[in-house]
Amino acid sequence: MRSARARHGAWVVARRGHETIRAPPTRRNVLPMTTRVRPVLLSALLFASFAHAAPAVPAAEGAWPRVRKERIQKLLPQAMARAGVDAWVVLCRENDNDPLAAHVGGENAGGTAAFLFLREGNSVRSTALSPEGEATALRDMAVVDEVVAFERGADVHALVAARLAKAKPAKVAINSSERMSIADGLSATQRAKLEAALSPALRKKLVSSEDLVSEWLSVKTPEEVDIMRKAADITAKLEEEAYRTVVPGKTRDSDVARFLKKRIAELGVGDGWQPDQNPNVNSGPTRGHSNATDRVIQPGDFIQTDFGIRVGGTWVTDIQRFAYVLAPGEKQPPAEALAKWEKSKKGSRIALAAMKPGVRGYDVDKAQRDWMREAGSEPVMWGTGHPVGYWAHDAGPALSGAASGKPPAGSALRKLQPGQVFAFDGFYAWKDGSSPDALRILSVEEMAVVTETGAEYLNPPQEQLILIPSPATAAAPAKP
Repeated sequence: MRSARARHGAWVVARRGHETIRAPPTRRNVLPMTTRVRPVLLSALLFASFAHAAPAVPAAEGAWPRVRKERIQKLLPQAMARAGVDAWVVLCRENDNDPLAAHVGGENAGGTAAFLFLREGNSVRSTALSPEGEATALRDMAVVDEVVAFERGADVHALVAARLAKAKPAKVAINSSERMSIADGLSATQRAKLEAALSPALRKKLVSSEDLVSEWLSVKTPEEVDIMRKAADITAKLEEEAYRTVVPGKTRDSDVARFLKKRIAELGVGDGWQPDQNPNVNSGPTRGHSNATDRVIQPGDFIQTDFGIRVGGTWVTDIQRFAYVLAPGEKQPPAEALAKWEKSKKGSRIALAAMKPGVRGYDVDKAQRDWMREAGSEPVMWGTGHPVGYWAHDAGPALSGAASGKPPAGSALRKLQPGQVFAFDGFYAWKDGSSPDALRILSVEEMAVVTETGAEYLNPPQEQLILIPSPATAAAPAKP
């Protein structure tokens, strides 16, 4: 595989007027366009630089305990105010813990523990009510302001009820939600016990925490954004590296996926989402979120790699990179293939331009879909984008809703804020021809952070298709 990769190293293509310019596949094409570099040497150098790389994003390692404490102290008060709640109760327990346990310090819960957050003006008073034993560790962690230990077997729900009765909150958020799974960690039995302990007046004040969770988790601190910038850059580089291993007519989608799995293990990072679906490498009709198959990559194929990594055990990325497989002797893709790429890329740029503070997620989706219709794209069922951070599909505004033709609802109505990070696509789709419903989709997916004035990429976007030459013995090209 290595000798084949050296012979057929991937290149990128650019157009200047009617002139075609080819350059080595460096991320920023920093070499002058007139510079000629043997692809075998360049591919070997770039591969070697990654093969011996140190663990990715060292700044992320060990940062989470400090960052989450800062998030509770600085961001949670604002989020509670925007959500209109005065108190938030999170119940944690072993084996079936709340999805947000690690965000409040309850990841090591044994017996049931309660984390109580009370808004006091522009600050939040945080208290952990914990069984003896784990309470000692909670004090050492110092995530919350106060740790109150109680005898094992005591009713923690009654202790929560007593504190809420004293605080007299107008609204109490609990993790129970029909629309947001990460805000739905309270089990039916936990809720029943909590409600039984509360007075009738307090029971009426219970509300879903989904607004609070969205407001809080969607905004990232500057340090978190910086960590995600570095992680996004590594993600894109690994995808580019993987394409240099492709030998048309021999390499399978699953081979590319296995290469990336090997690389993330070598770099000491984790999967950005469900491991058996990361990465999703696809050179055929769109398959949605799925595993890579054993389809053999052929001339004329667009190759899509949807890939994410997790760094510091906490922050994830979600980026796609696209390659095109040239036919034997071909120097550039057919004009039709290049036109599809440019239309997809422009949709991504239109989405970025629409991402501004105060804009609804729906409006970003609509801007991109208006372009899709103008460009002649087939409809695509997926939304333009989604928040990304602690999960690939994180809490916050959904850049979606415009495909249905119905009025916007749910997370699509949420407004963008500075500090939110999104993964978003520019779509162009066309009928595959293999079956009535089969589509080929280009979905130029990048990551961006919302700023005070607009949005900016976390890492340089893909401007040009990565081109993969074919050996003379490769099969005839597929229809672009």
